[in-house]
Amino acid sequence: MSKRASIAMNDQEVADFLAGRHVMNMATIGPTGRPHLVGMWYGWAPDGRLACHTYPRSQKIKNLERNPALTALVEDGAVYDELRGVQLICDAEIVDDRDIVHAVAESTYERYTAEQSGPLNDDTRPFLHAYVAKRVAVLLDVVDTASWDHAKLQSAT
Repeated sequence: MSKRASIAMNDQEVADFLAGRHVMNMATIGPTGRPHLVGMWYGWAPDGRLACHTYPRSQKIKNLERNPALTALVEDGAVYDELRGVQLICDAEIVDDRDIVHAVAESTYERYTAEQSGPLNDDTRPFLHAYVAKRVAVLLDVVDTASWDHAKLQSAT
């Protein structure tokens, strides 16, 4: 087995890792053909796809309207033997359906904000929906993945 294969995560490890609270670095193709890279919080759409929300006039949306190709990187680790990550090669779908945008915003809120601000409830949900009133959702259709967990190097030696 190659060293690369020995550190790859299996499907369950990838799912567990993506369920963690990380930043997703999202690369789209800019108007000059060069990558446009941004860090995004993410959640899930009602159909289970990884998703984020943003303004429809943002550069990443303009880029995706021209070319739906997107590469996302979710990673963590402070030292070499702790590095873990998942690269997602995707086709992106831009969605302005309010129910989907609200679901993505709620998922993202629960992952990143609820711990500090409290869980969503009937009193707070309208404020979140107002916050994303002018946003769209970006749903990721994953075409291919690559993953690594350098902690596995210890057991591979």
